Amino acid sequence: MTHVRIISEPLGGSPLSRLVQQHGAPTTWVAAPPATAAEWRARAERRRGEHDWAGRLAALAPAMQASGLAADRLARVIRGGGVVVTTGQQPGLFGGPVYTWSKAVSALALADQLERATGIPTAAVYWAATDDADFAEASSTVVPRPGGVQVLRATDAPPSGTPMSLAPLGDMHSLLRALREASGSAADPRALEAAARSYGGSGGTVGSAFVQLLRALLEPLGMPVLDASHPAVLEASAPLLALACQRAPEVERQLAQRSAEISAAGYRPQVEQVPGLSLVFAREGTVKRRLPVAEAAQAAAGSILTPNVLLRPVVEHAILPTVAYAAGPGELAYFAQVSAVARALGTDAPVAVPRWSCTLVEPAVDAMLHAYGATVSDLAAPDALETRVARAALSDASASALEHVRSALRGLPAALAAEATPMGLDAAVQGAVQGLRHRMDRLQRRLVAGVKRRESTRMRDVGTLRGALFPLGGRQERAMNLLPLLARHGLAVLADMRAAAQEHARTTVDCGNTP
Repeated sequence: MTHVRIISEPLGGSPLSRLVQQHGAPTTWVAAPPATAAEWRARAERRRGEHDWAGRLAALAPAMQASGLAADRLARVIRGGGVVVTTGQQPGLFGGPVYTWSKAVSALALADQLERATGIPTAAVYWAATDDADFAEASSTVVPRPGGVQVLRATDAPPSGTPMSLAPLGDMHSLLRALREASGSAADPRALEAAARSYGGSGGTVGSAFVQLLRALLEPLGMPVLDASHPAVLEASAPLLALACQRAPEVERQLAQRSAEISAAGYRPQVEQVPGLSLVFAREGTVKRRLPVAEAAQAAAGSILTPNVLLRPVVEHAILPTVAYAAGPGELAYFAQVSAVARALGTDAPVAVPRWSCTLVEPAVDAMLHAYGATVSDLAAPDALETRVARAALSDASASALEHVRSALRGLPAALAAEATPMGLDAAVQGAVQGLRHRMDRLQRRLVAGVKRRESTRMRDVGTLRGALFPLGGRQERAMNLLPLLARHGLAVLADMRAAAQEHARTTVDCGNTP
């Protein structure tokens, strides 16, 4: 166990996402997850009997290339006719933000708990969506630095529509150097070494580097990583994608109806439907193009087809013995639309459950919080802690003078009342007091701003805290790269995160009996 403090937190998300998390969405929108261990066992039994999963998993083995503990656990699932928990993410530079990894450990913890509760072999599989073409998201990451953060960004953008599995990596040496510098004194260099192996060679792609890094860090935990662009996945997905092309008008109709239902209920659909476009992409050379509905049914035989975000969960459910997908807040919201796609294709809707969410607090950050009498939540509001620290740094004389004036203003209406009231001047007095308070507020803000400039060391400390806990003004999990923290505190942090996610997994499996 490391000394990193792990805070489990509510997942958050849009009103629609929170509705799904609270089991308030209509069952026609989302497939309700089991609520007890017995119900999970029944679902797992049903899923394991639906297909020859051993054969299908064997066919997908080249897309996972599992080794070590990941291969052992997957083999146990195949031998025992077991099931899997899945999660996934599109590529992010150097693995992307913390939630890449909190998703993984959440799925692992859920697989652990399901196997204990049901007796059915269960593995967790990470779906690396390397068929995604969002280079803007894949090309940057945020690392904390003293006083704030640094955004690392790759600039060798491929043509628009290029899947990350085909996007050349480019020269990453300067970014790898910046990553090492942001890590400081690396007590455990294994995470940085894995990044160097994944991103430092020539001839790699954005997608392949992401997959290689994830495998290096997740396989020792027993989690295989599936490359969604591998030919084995494309072959396994082809029948369902062909069906989605044939039924594209019906998919569009059902999806439009569901989006209208969501809007009528006062919520905003997570994924905006583009009229006239199907949910299937066709790859033409190295660029993929979303097929129009009118054209989808005539998609050329042998075309390389891939799903969009609403079709992907249905494809994954069709080719893997998935009992549940560990989903983030945005994913939970769009699962309300996914079920309409599944219905149009005549297949069962996949089940999504909220993933575990966290904030990681390093010992040095904890010590700095203590020194300033602050908590993690104090950093959530922009500039709040800076203002508090600056006010505390005002001289006793200035603070006393300001309070003396404010005290006098508070007592002024009562002091003048004997003469002002008979003359009908109470409103004038109140107006004057309000105006003077406003001027005092302006004066105090200017004094505090001056103190902030003067107290550069304290403001730098608060900037360091903000960069570590709320980088770029958002939650740590959604922005901060985890590798520098792993370098400082060891890969055991991932194991600690997995352990911290166990309680969330327990309540997910047996929420019907949770006090």
